[in-house]
Amino acid sequence: MTTKRWTYRQTLTPDQQAQADALAASINVNPFLGRLLVQRGITTFETAKAFFRPAMEHLHDPFLMKNMDKAVARLLQAFEHKEKIIIYGDYDVDGATSVAMFYGFLKKYYPFIEYYIPDRYIEGYGVSWQGIDYAEANGFSLIVTLDCGIKSAEKVADAKRRGIDFIICDHHRPDTNLPPAVAVLDPKQEDCPYPYKELTGCGVGFKLLQALCQQGFADEADLMDQLDLLVVSIAADIVHITGENRVLAAYGLKKLNERKRVGLNALIEIAGFRNALDITNVVFGLAPRINAAGRIAHAKEAVRLLLCNDKYEAEAFAQEINKHNSDRRTFDTGITDEALNMIREDAWMVGANSTVLYKEDWHKGVVGIVASRCIEHFHRPTIILTNSHGKAAGSARSVPGFDVYEAIEACSDLLEQFGGHTFAAGLSLSVDNVPAFRMRFDEIVKTRISPEQLTPLVDIDMDLELNAISAKFYNILKQMAPFGPENMTPVFASHDVRMSGTPTIMKEKHLKIEVFQPSPQGAVKFTAIGFGMADLYPKLISGKPFSIAYTIEENTFRDKTTLQLYLKDIRFE
Repeated sequence: MTTKRWTYRQTLTPDQQAQADALAASINVNPFLGRLLVQRGITTFETAKAFFRPAMEHLHDPFLMKNMDKAVARLLQAFEHKEKIIIYGDYDVDGATSVAMFYGFLKKYYPFIEYYIPDRYIEGYGVSWQGIDYAEANGFSLIVTLDCGIKSAEKVADAKRRGIDFIICDHHRPDTNLPPAVAVLDPKQEDCPYPYKELTGCGVGFKLLQALCQQGFADEADLMDQLDLLVVSIAADIVHITGENRVLAAYGLKKLNERKRVGLNALIEIAGFRNALDITNVVFGLAPRINAAGRIAHAKEAVRLLLCNDKYEAEAFAQEINKHNSDRRTFDTGITDEALNMIREDAWMVGANSTVLYKEDWHKGVVGIVASRCIEHFHRPTIILTNSHGKAAGSARSVPGFDVYEAIEACSDLLEQFGGHTFAAGLSLSVDNVPAFRMRFDEIVKTRISPEQLTPLVDIDMDLELNAISAKFYNILKQMAPFGPENMTPVFASHDVRMSGTPTIMKEKHLKIEVFQPSPQGAVKFTAIGFGMADLYPKLISGKPFSIAYTIEENTFRDKTTLQLYLKDIRFE
């Protein structure tokens, strides 16, 4: 097992500790939970109430977003003149849910709309020439983009010359050269006063619909039926689950768990979920299946499923998408093995600070997943490229604390196109430039990354006595959900831990042990599961005490629910 670096998120000052104790007393919770809340910026009864009881009133006025008034005015003008409108989205989960939400809501009130998703392999990311040609040939005069468009200045300008207007709803970092759209909605524009910057593409589209409703277009209460799609985008795009996203995610999960949308329900059924879904279930159960449509076939299939109203038709679509997901897994496993072997067989690559791999026959739809898999083995910024229309194209993934987008931007003279976020990006370049890009990118990473960032990290919230864990403790912990970036599931560390009995090895690679801490009051024992930790068996049976880093989860077996620890790491004293 790779050595991991344990870091504590925040050590409280004496003043903060006093604040944590006062907060714990005021809301009647364990002092450990008071500390946990203060670490997350929740310091008063009022902020705790807002955190534990997110409310729709906490959402911001959509008209605070730059250009929102222009976007609403242009849509209302289109409705009045019965213009034909295209709802244009990206082919990933955020794009598919955006289109299903925006199109599905508007279609109930306005008939002259269609949706359009570009083909990942033929058209590529963002606004495509084919999409503009389709709009012109079929008499569309307005295109609303969702989760894309901010980098499409040249194409939007061309469309404008052809008499086609654009409203852009995006959440990616803008260039200095913005597209000449009627309205660009993107809270990441430097001069956009919108208070919350971490919305998904679907979230920006939701704010536009909210603004429309506030202008009397439709009842805003009806818009809340779209929150199940919005929470899928929030989970899948790994955005911050704070502020506005936390409110939207909390209400979205409630809506999702009502299971009223037949398309999503068919996916939930096929993924095997029986209990209420949380963010993790969406990330690992629903998102890969929705993504698989665009990776293996065409993302229009995912939108069609999400908009479907017939239960049996939805089940058939879900079966097809599930097959795409199985095919995706096969590609993903094979290409990951190839990629890891390429690294291990190249001495320079083994010692590098980054990974950049190119192979012309890799499946473009899974390169981002393969990049993430490589990081699990070689913990460093990783770019996986394949041949796409004669170019090297692919995806980048990063490690905590390192901005891979900025590192790629520093190599922009070698690239044809790039875009993305701090931790994930897409790019394309000439195949001939790949060797030079590999060396330049590694040099950039080398100068900007710290040695600590190259070591897998376990972020620990605090030390905890195992005897402090109880049903009441866990029930409060659960109410801190939905968890995600900037509000992660709390990770605890316990020291001087002993093992009771003998470890069990599951499926030859996983570990199951009973743990306790000696205590004069009597030790409480917990089952602990360590995925991929079977190689620690010899050290564990030595009988020496150890430290554990873990999360706390419920485990239900034969109708009996117990608390269980999921191990992040084990350290021997």
